[in-house]
Amino acid sequence: SETFSQLTGSKVFFKLENLQMTGSFKERGALNKILLLSKEERARGVITASAGNHAQGVAYHATRQGIRSQVCMPVNSPLINISRTKEYGAEVILTGNNYDEAYEEAKRRCESESLTFVHPFDDEAVIAGQGTIGLELLEQNPDLEAVVVPIGGGGLIAGIACALKETNPRIQVIGVQTARVPSMKAALAGGKPVTLPAATTIGDGIAVRRAGDLTLPMVRRYVDDVVTVDEEEMASAILLLLEREKTVAEGAGAAPVAALLHNKTSLAGKRVVVLISGGNIDVNFLARII
Repeated sequence: SETFSQLTGSKVFFKLENLQMTGSFKERGALNKILLLSKEERARGVITASAGNHAQGVAYHATRQGIRSQVCMPVNSPLINISRTKEYGAEVILTGNNYDEAYEEAKRRCESESLTFVHPFDDEAVIAGQGTIGLELLEQNPDLEAVVVPIGGGGLIAGIACALKETNPRIQVIGVQTARVPSMKAALAGGKPVTLPAATTIGDGIAVRRAGDLTLPMVRRYVDDVVTVDEEEMASAILLLLEREKTVAEGAGAAPVAALLHNKTSLAGKRVVVLISGGNIDVNFLARII
């Protein structure tokens, strides 16, 4: 991106995961988990809990593989997410007022119906699936010096950072959280995952209240720094991507751009890959930002 290189003083490249079929990176981890199922597990089916991108990734790839899928979604999930998840072939169960309550119902059904649970981030197969982005970056941009990645539960950055650092430890990996729900920063500071209060944020895709038990040690080992961005910074990044790059990003997808634009990390003069993790943003909400 010539534009963002000039704006930031870095040599900026975008990895556009918003162009995946379901509009986000989430289908990588879902597909990897699904491809590793045994014949018996495939026959029984899979289940997950999600209000958005992970739901669609699981639904899409389970259907492509001929596997039955159930998705537990909070009753207040965006209608577009519910309809798309159904279109991709999943049975949608609307349950609970938030993700935690939907998660509990999914785990209950998982046990009672002997299904395989596809966790949004705290699963080795899912983490490895997201890590394919890191492998691709090494192929596509072998001279890269830093990667800026959004963090929710940590599955995305854990996979990418592992793939990059085990190949080239000199590559910097910077994580970005929403300032309203900085669960990974809190976990790193406290030495263990802690549950933060729920909060409303533009970066709803990374508003995960508790970091993963599997992802936290990987983030501690492989990630160089975790920074936060506020609502105004994410909103301005969404608008700038739309205006200057003709790229639609959701709040979580724009968070790394916001971090770079607002100098949350010192990467001036470096070859930097910024991950646009998803583009599933409500059009009415986008209109309000504009």
